[in-house]
Amino acid sequence: MQTSFKDLLQTELKSLVELKHSERPWHMPLIAAFCASIALFSGLYLGQLSNGLLVCLGGHVILYMPSLPLTNRMITMIVCSFGMVLSFTVGIAFSFNPWISTVVVGSYATLVHWVVGHFKLKAPGSFFFLLIAVMASCMPFGWSEMPQKIGLIAMGTMLACIITFIYSLVLLNTQKVVAHPPVTIAITVRRQRYHNLVQSMIVGCFVMISLGIGHFFALKNPYWVAISCLAIMQGISRRHVLQRIIHRILGTTLGLGLCWLILHFQLQPLTLCLSIVTLMFIIETLIVRNYVLAVIFITPMTIFLTQVANPYFNNTDLLFTFRLLDIVLGSLLGALGGWLLFHNQFKYQTAKQIQRVKLLAQRRHSTRTTI
Repeated sequence: MQTSFKDLLQTELKSLVELKHSERPWHMPLIAAFCASIALFSGLYLGQLSNGLLVCLGGHVILYMPSLPLTNRMITMIVCSFGMVLSFTVGIAFSFNPWISTVVVGSYATLVHWVVGHFKLKAPGSFFFLLIAVMASCMPFGWSEMPQKIGLIAMGTMLACIITFIYSLVLLNTQKVVAHPPVTIAITVRRQRYHNLVQSMIVGCFVMISLGIGHFFALKNPYWVAISCLAIMQGISRRHVLQRIIHRILGTTLGLGLCWLILHFQLQPLTLCLSIVTLMFIIETLIVRNYVLAVIFITPMTIFLTQVANPYFNNTDLLFTFRLLDIVLGSLLGALGGWLLFHNQFKYQTAKQIQRVKLLAQRRHSTRTTI
């Protein structure tokens, strides 16, 4: 038993520094960083850096670029762009009340996760759609500012689509094209008929709970609780979920130290833009190879992207305390959500209840029709 524990401990420690092999093209991080740089430096040049940050946020849709033929690739990007704009619109439209936005965004998370699962969208899956919705739900509400903000997100997605199109024309012939997976046999589909729906309901409930807890305790950045919860629930197994909790808390702690070091030099707008672009490149290089190393750099980049206008941005002690609290709280909620996601008995019983409700509704409808 001791040997097994020792081996397990060595494996987990090794996973902290091991760089896994990845089939991802080496130039993808360059494309993502290039997209971010255009948005940021355009905003800097025009004296609208805060707008540039929103365009950069919308440009994250480029991370959904699949290895498919040109037509399918562009269709995927356009649909994902629409999803990003819709997610931001839903989030900011209900940001006038924290409790209404919590319910709406939680319900929207259920719908988005179900759609993404139904169409089997590859990683990062529903994460960025929900991230942008959660962030928008915590933005200051103003009818007059909404069209401009939505337009800036749309500009970011259009920029990503243009870059994707040019990139595809230049390099598509040198890339491996991934074929569509074969259709699952009918009996498997029927056995797991409500599997995606149950998972989506769990994700939506925990987005709602995490946002609600953030608002209830009046946290400075309630959306970070939900984002951390979502990130943990992206695990592919119970063990992976547990690993993500440890990796995210450890990576965030180290990342806050890196952020403190960068902020020690009192960043100017140009230096801030260069830092975000550099961090974007490093993150996209590491995220598929080592999650904990990537989180170290994700932490300062997300702070720079979202906290520049925050009055606590220059007060690093308060900023880091709130950030760490949000991460720990969100990770614990994500652990519970991840446990439910991979609890087969719970999902089976939930699916049975859904089926019973559906059959009952059908019987009532048929009775009324007969009468």
